[in-house]
Amino acid sequence: MMREKAMVQSIPVKVYRSVDRLMVATPMPGLQPEDISVKVTDDNQIVIHGDLRGVLKDIKELLVDEWSVGSYHRELLLPNSVDAEHGNVTYGNGVVVVALPLSEKTIPAVITAS
Repeated sequence: MMREKAMVQSIPVKVYRSVDRLMVATPMPGLQPEDISVKVTDDNQIVIHGDLRGVLKDIKELLVDEWSVGSYHRELLLPNSVDAEHGNVTYGNGVVVVALPLSEKTIPAVITAS
């Protein structure tokens, strides 16, 4: 039975820091970079969201469905202030990595994946 709309899944994260950057990594398999949005708010929250487009569009009959691809969503308070305007998002092998330069004050922005 095909699903009308995929349920939103909370996703696990790894957050780590280097001398000058804060990194957030999370698995989001089955998406394309354009399906992913990342927003850092002025109150130091990061919102990572991914929507799958065309869910199982070429499948004629789904026989076993034990795991889901998308939609994904996670909100998290960042441990440090960051400059999201100079951050970047990469997506490869089903993993999203958000790299955010550390900053004296959080600078909010919406970042697209590449």
